[in-house]
Amino acid sequence: MTGPLAPYGPVAPGSSARSQPPSPERAELRKAAEGFEAIMLRKMLASARAASFAEDTPLTGGGMKQFQAMRDEHLADIAAATGAFGFARSIEASLAKHLSATPAQQGNS
Repeated sequence: MTGPLAPYGPVAPGSSARSQPPSPERAELRKAAEGFEAIMLRKMLASARAASFAEDTPLTGGGMKQFQAMRDEHLADIAAATGAFGFARSIEASLAKHLSATPAQQGNS
């Protein structure tokens, strides 16, 4: 069995990671990664919903489909913001390797 995953999002009180806010580039990268995760989740939910074998009835018309789409978008946004699926965390970690070093790091090397 593997150990627990590191927290994503707000850091626990007393943690040393909390004292250093992320750089503007890193914060922008996190926001983009969360946005991409939300898009991926919306597509997954839409694909799963398209596989439904339910017949069209008055209760499954356009209004219901629009409500389901709005609900799926909201769920995807929440899941991406909380890191529930971990796609954004993986994307951010992979792309963070390509960020340029911060000025403080450049001076120390």
